[in-house]
Amino acid sequence: MSLTFTLIQTKLFWENKVANLKTLEEKINSIQQKTEVVILPEMFSTGFSMRPEEFAETMDGATIAWMKKIAAQHKIILTGSLIIEEDKKYFNRLIWMLPNGTCGYYDKRHCFAFAGEHEHYSAGNKRLIAQVKGWKINLQICYDLRFPVWARQNIHAENKEPEYDALLNVANWPERRNHAWKTLLTARAIENQCYVIGVNRVGNDGNEIYHSGDSMVVDPLGEILYHKQHDEDVFTITLEKEKLNDVRNKLPFLKDADEFKILNDE
Repeated sequence: MSLTFTLIQTKLFWENKVANLKTLEEKINSIQQKTEVVILPEMFSTGFSMRPEEFAETMDGATIAWMKKIAAQHKIILTGSLIIEEDKKYFNRLIWMLPNGTCGYYDKRHCFAFAGEHEHYSAGNKRLIAQVKGWKINLQICYDLRFPVWARQNIHAENKEPEYDALLNVANWPERRNHAWKTLLTARAIENQCYVIGVNRVGNDGNEIYHSGDSMVVDPLGEILYHKQHDEDVFTITLEKEKLNDVRNKLPFLKDADEFKILNDE
């Protein structure tokens, strides 16, 4: 069983929602191939802003409405993160928007304290593993990539199946640490025997921090199926579940993994 993803590696207009949504809509409209999941970077409507009090929206806001419109028009799942206000808190929230207008969401677990994200945003405490066409997809945001326990596969006690098939990470990851980005994407694929998709932005942000993109797709053996550096790109790739199952059957390493539980801090 196959699943087709489109990765949008793009420049972002700093704290300019109108310009970002206009540009992203043009890029999505330009996709020629049939696709099923379209992936946007972290904070795709603003860039990595530490001014949530000015740019946050609710789940009934304009950007969510835009995602609903685009997903319905193109009959796709549209995903990426934006700034959401809820219960008087701000979240860096990844939206998983279905074509019928319903959505799931994941709040970034690991706030990037080095840039003060933890001073402005509340951390999430629950993973979201989305399901589509028999695929299970673990959704994460940027800095989460550095914490392998949060991404680690669990094996279901009943059916002995791995918890997910693909790990998706959307980011605003600076070029100065791109070696870590590329290494960790590959490591997450190998250790969890899954596909990994990392979608990053390019260009300078409002703090003159340069992003080289380096969006990647990595297979469960750690082979790089796609990598794009520096340039904007709209790339579509079809991943095969059969290949994933073949790797897991021939190399059943997950069966030897340590059992563990992630405890919520509520």
